[in-house]
Amino acid sequence: MTELAAASVSDDQRTRIVEVAARLLRERGAAGLTTRGVADAADVQPPAIYRLFGDKDGLIEAVAEHVMAEHVAAKSTVGDPGDPVAALRSGWQLQIDFGLANPDLGALLTAPGRAGRSPAIEAGIKVLRARVRALAEAGLLRVSERRAVDLIHAAGAGVVLALLEAAPEERDPGLSDALLDAVLQQILELHSDGSQGVSSSAAIAVTFAAHIPALPALTSAERSLLTEWVGRSIDAAER
Repeated sequence: MTELAAASVSDDQRTRIVEVAARLLRERGAAGLTTRGVADAADVQPPAIYRLFGDKDGLIEAVAEHVMAEHVAAKSTVGDPGDPVAALRSGWQLQIDFGLANPDLGALLTAPGRAGRSPAIEAGIKVLRARVRALAEAGLLRVSERRAVDLIHAAGAGVVLALLEAAPEERDPGLSDALLDAVLQQILELHSDGSQGVSSSAAIAVTFAAHIPALPALTSAERSLLTEWVGRSIDAAER
């Protein structure tokens, strides 16, 4: 068998194992996702899983990537890319829906025994950081980007856990939106009439910080120093 053909066989086998593992997770829950169970259902030997994924954590990450891709593909509403607040709301709802639809996967990704934060979760936070950066660049953010990301991430994780604790028919359908609105009240620059835009010194500093990387005629050292100065001002405003 040529090297190219061998790679193709490995890719096909990897895809089959991931699809089987995702099905077992849906049907049997986290307890049903064992290396032996996946190997038997996929008609492969257990060493093949370790060869392709490294360990069970590697398999779980591959399943998370697969399931999330399917979830995103099934969603037609992605929000208005020209409206950073609408884009944030769309991303929030996507993550809430995913968490509620895949509680066992979420439990596996956040299990205390895992080494470090899941790459799948990190990928989601990277997307969240980009959405928050868009808010800052538009002059809509009045707290640091880090504070905004932490608040949104914590609130999202919390609302999923709270909703999962209740039976589906007893869940408050407005809880998710209400919590996001509360977070937005904390992080967005809102005027008394409800409109958005830069006015406070904190919002000005956050907006300026978001644009520092694109400022012309500055050396890397100057840009770094400017970032430190502005960041210090933002940190002081948050204390």
